[in-house]
Amino acid sequence: MAETVQVVDYYYLTSPDKPGEGVRVLSVFRDAGVNLLAVHAFPEARRWQVDIVPENGTAFMKAARKAKLKLKKKKAFFVTGYDRIGVLADMLDKVAKAKINITAVTALSAKWGQYSAVFWVKPKDVGRASKALSATMR
Repeated sequence: MAETVQVVDYYYLTSPDKPGEGVRVLSVFRDAGVNLLAVHAFPEARRWQVDIVPENGTAFMKAARKAKLKLKKKKAFFVTGYDRIGVLADMLDKVAKAKINITAVTALSAKWGQYSAVFWVKPKDVGRASKALSATMR
């Protein structure tokens, strides 16, 4: 199986960096039955930022509005495939050869030899990176 590369909508928010904030945010989607494909969180100037790739953007936004979460939407790349040595390096090399800088990446190997990755480029580079990767829109 070759890699599947999709351009996806991701949503992000910032909130206070204190115990329980992750639970507060993520439980909104759990309680609404919204599946999340990826979550990437990190500290950001005494706050924390969480980037979320939902499986269903419509259901995700409905739950977020109900909970009064203030989200911003951008594009990212979501990759899935069978794990092999160098698979992520090979993928990122295609982007580098297109002279595009990757701003962040998160990748994990899973059971049964599969992996997933999410990576971000600057908004102005999404189209060119998509072409370099032969990505599909989701």
